[in-house]
Amino acid sequence: MSLSIAIPDSSLLDEATILFKTKKISMIARTCAIFKINQIFIYQDEKGNENDSALLSTSLKYLETPQYFRKQLFPKSNLLKYAGVLQPLNISSHLTTANQKMIKIGDIRDALIINYKGKKFLDIGINKLIQYFGKMKSGTRIAIQIKTTQPKLTIKEISREDIKDYWGYNVKERSNLLSILSVWKGKIILTSKKGKNFTITEAKKMFESNEPILVVFGTTNKGVHDILGSDIKKIQNGKIFNFFPKQGTQTVRLEEAILGTLSIINILNHNYNEY
Repeated sequence: MSLSIAIPDSSLLDEATILFKTKKISMIARTCAIFKINQIFIYQDEKGNENDSALLSTSLKYLETPQYFRKQLFPKSNLLKYAGVLQPLNISSHLTTANQKMIKIGDIRDALIINYKGKKFLDIGINKLIQYFGKMKSGTRIAIQIKTTQPKLTIKEISREDIKDYWGYNVKERSNLLSILSVWKGKIILTSKKGKNFTITEAKKMFESNEPILVVFGTTNKGVHDILGSDIKKIQNGKIFNFFPKQGTQTVRLEEAILGTLSIINILNHNYNEY
């Protein structure tokens, strides 16, 4: 099952400092990695969230990037002032060794194309550059597979779609929520306490077609009904569900909503595929 989520650029408004905002982003990113989220859409909620939107997008992209070329893609910035509190994702694309002797034929890793003395090379995190003869531009991140290790280390470029392991999420910014929903090819779940309960029966209907699923979240103070307004009637192939019936708190924070919702979807999907 391919899962993606959509969150507003106002997601961090309930946090007072950049430090607390960064910690919240870390929780969201970890949850997305745990449940193998394919894409994270950040949609504009209203004007005035530009700083938070930049922090959210930059931090999510930074976390998903392999550690060995983060410095090349993310120069020093106030947005990453508290990057030290970001918890590692520990996904397959990050669990690599810098020791060339430990690299095996068939290993897959991300590579960054860089310019060096007028030629293009690949940084694959082994303290040694490998010359690149492909067509992609410098600064591009690609996936590669090790072809040979002796007498010379050689690689081949591969598509991320050919990688069986979870390789991380993509982050995409959009002008508004409707612009995402109107072009989405697959099922849409709008999360709201105003929706009907997400039951096993409803889950089966969602999973049986094996279409990509987009899970849409509002914020603590502003639900998807408030964000979409009358446009909610224009949504095709979408349903509104409540994942926290009879909740004991007045509100559910975004990071809690993402973790709880994806947990429920994951276990019901797992049970559905078993039978």
